[in-house]
Amino acid sequence: MSTGDRLGRGLGALLGDYMQEPRAPGGESGAAARLPVRAIARNPYQPRRGFGEAELNDLADSIRTNGLLQPILVRRSASGRTYELVAGERRLRAVRQLGWTEVAAHVREVDDRTLLVLALVENIQREDLGPLEEAMGYAQLRDTFGYSQREIGEAVGKSRSTVANMLRLIALPPSVRRLLEDGDLSMGHARALLAVDDPVRAADLAREAVAGAWTVRETERRVREEARASRTPGDGDKSTSTIERDPAVGALEEALAGHLGARVAIRWKGDGAGAIRIAFSGARDLERVFAAITGREAADIVG
Repeated sequence: MSTGDRLGRGLGALLGDYMQEPRAPGGESGAAARLPVRAIARNPYQPRRGFGEAELNDLADSIRTNGLLQPILVRRSASGRTYELVAGERRLRAVRQLGWTEVAAHVREVDDRTLLVLALVENIQREDLGPLEEAMGYAQLRDTFGYSQREIGEAVGKSRSTVANMLRLIALPPSVRRLLEDGDLSMGHARALLAVDDPVRAADLAREAVAGAWTVRETERRVREEARASRTPGDGDKSTSTIERDPAVGALEEALAGHLGARVAIRWKGDGAGAIRIAFSGARDLERVFAAITGREAADIVG
């Protein structure tokens, strides 16, 4: 199945077809229907988990004053008697808060895959998703619908490397993920901590970063120090140890790690020969690293 078949058109086309140029179920342009609020269930693929009370109160006040300026988007449920939300959860929650019994809605034929993509697109456009919510949405596209990282990027308007780095957040220890979800750690802090192989030590460093109000750069420095402390120079080779500590080599390691989304170690003995070691955490991660290096999917090579 080609990329075009799997994804249809990209971000702009998805928004245009489903949110800006509404059409009636028969395929022709038409006005929004008035649907019972109680007959509309939440989007089962909604990646966003938290909706702030103040945010919803502000939206409800705006709708009370100005009306609902943009209808919500729904699809019919399997029974055909009720509906599932596709886009507009904040609006639906706000009108429920206002006590409305009906809401303007466009009804569309939308499959599960498109339902998830549209929910991601809507939230990403409004910057409503936390990093882990976005990462879990990408993981669902990958694991449930078989999207590659490149296809996910095309669908939501992000680069493949951005998608790869977001997906890596899922590998963080649970305590670090909680700090990220709560906003105590930023995305930059989390990416730095991904280079720590020991989950217990990664959690310790995360707590130290929060307690000490470390910047991202400071966190990266501490992680590099942690990596150097854990190394054991082989066979008393002073030249290897000295050159590994060279700031230029460290900068190259850091740049490669950032590009590949993986832990990188450069081993160079100073005589013109050396090696680059790239760590990965499983078959999927190997495929991701391969794609980052070659620009090709592993499946294209091994069938």
